[in-house]
Amino acid sequence: MVLRTIEKIKIILIGLIFCVPAVLPAQDSIVVAKPARRVFRPEPMKATMLAVAFPGFGQVYNRKYWKIPFVYAGFGGLAYSVGFNTGKYNEMMKAYQDFTDKIPETDSYIGLIKGADPSEYDPVLHPDTYNPSSKSWVEDNLLRAVDYYKKYRDLSYIGVAVWYLITVLDANVDASLANFDVSDQLDLQIAPLGMPVPGVYGAGINMSLVYNF
Repeated sequence: MVLRTIEKIKIILIGLIFCVPAVLPAQDSIVVAKPARRVFRPEPMKATMLAVAFPGFGQVYNRKYWKIPFVYAGFGGLAYSVGFNTGKYNEMMKAYQDFTDKIPETDSYIGLIKGADPSEYDPVLHPDTYNPSSKSWVEDNLLRAVDYYKKYRDLSYIGVAVWYLITVLDANVDASLANFDVSDQLDLQIAPLGMPVPGVYGAGINMSLVYNF
């Protein structure tokens, strides 16, 4: 009786030994789920405030780095326009003031007037030979030049303000569109529609936005 019991125990142990290798590979085949990849979702308000605080920061926050050279190229071009037109305005204003005063030493306008002899238009340096019509022509042209450069100087300042607002708006729109749902669950359907009009039968277009759950 005891021998039979021992034989049964041996058979059970041998069976367990053969089953262990079959169980271990099953444990090794367990697949661990990878964590979901985090998607960057910029906040429109934060992007706007950064763009307001300093030009280009909104684009950096939205990770639209390729737009930064365009932002500063725009400001650089407008800054050059402001400097150029301001310099020419000051130069023409001084020339106009020198031409209309009665001081012989103030003659900065002579280098700006090309193709004309000062003896024909300058009543201060050449009171005996100047022509009143030539004097009037020079004075009008200097005044027109003053107005011209003043106009474009002011427009350049306005351009700086407009470009600044465009960069802020661009940062806000980029951040807003980043959170816009463009998945396959959205569907836009356009179909013809009959429109009942008193006395006639009209045609129209029916548009519907469908969201699939």
